[in-house]
Amino acid sequence: MIKLMGQEEKILIIGAKGNLGSQLARVLGNDYRLLLWDKEELDITNKETLAKKILKHKPGIIINTAAYNAVDKCEDEAQEYELAKMLNGAAVGYLADVALKLDAVLVHFVSDYVFSGDKKEGYSEADQTRSISRYGDTKIMGEEEINKRVKQGLKYYLIRTSKLFGPRGTGETTKESFFDLILRLSKEQKEFKMVHNEEIGCFTYTLDLARVLKDLLEADEPYGIYHIGNEGPASWYDAAKYLFMLKGIKDVKLIPVSSSDYQRPAKRPKYSVLLNTKLPKLRSWQEALREYLQDE
Repeated sequence: MIKLMGQEEKILIIGAKGNLGSQLARVLGNDYRLLLWDKEELDITNKETLAKKILKHKPGIIINTAAYNAVDKCEDEAQEYELAKMLNGAAVGYLADVALKLDAVLVHFVSDYVFSGDKKEGYSEADQTRSISRYGDTKIMGEEEINKRVKQGLKYYLIRTSKLFGPRGTGETTKESFFDLILRLSKEQKEFKMVHNEEIGCFTYTLDLARVLKDLLEADEPYGIYHIGNEGPASWYDAAKYLFMLKGIKDVKLIPVSSSDYQRPAKRPKYSVLLNTKLPKLRSWQEALREYLQDE
């Protein structure tokens, strides 16, 4: 467990221009000294240069938000799969080794795709991982890199989360969230096919996630795995329907389909709700979405 020391504490955020990294910088920036690095400042796949640069700056906390997330490319293309294994797997081990040398805390994020999606009541932090896609396999690899070093004394928070939405980061490769994408496309398209009653998970507002992580670090909570997401399971169809209701969009048709009707290279978990059994519950994703849309 740790105790943050205000401006005396140096926190490194890797992927600082990304959607999540930018919100972490926003939430932590007023109280702590931050090192904000994106891919221009640090190549996390280069073990030697990574170690040299981080050891020079000696952060007390290393927060890794960098990741490979092109789910379907990873499934179809061998070169992309190798890149995913490096970014989501091996590089996590490189960061863990540096954290051990510094006696620093490592914070790493993974997704609900580490689970198969066949457990109807959802998944707790203690449930065994089993993926159904190459992308999910690479996220498990990252978890395994952390687990290998726990007996060596690694201090870590492994955060599982899902379906992120919120303000877009400034990095060149950042993606629009589902809600922003659908809102933009709704100006051009008059109907959408959306998976319904499958691929159900928890939407997570990046600003809420950043706030919870700050609370987690400051509350001296035990190291380990935490599930963080806004409350309430939802499908893509449920989410789009609620979004259109909030925005008063009535001239766009939503067509519910099954995942088998919407063919993609990688399989998706059918029910991957992450159960938070360790921390206070977050507000509903609907409430968080309302706030996000009002703040745009």
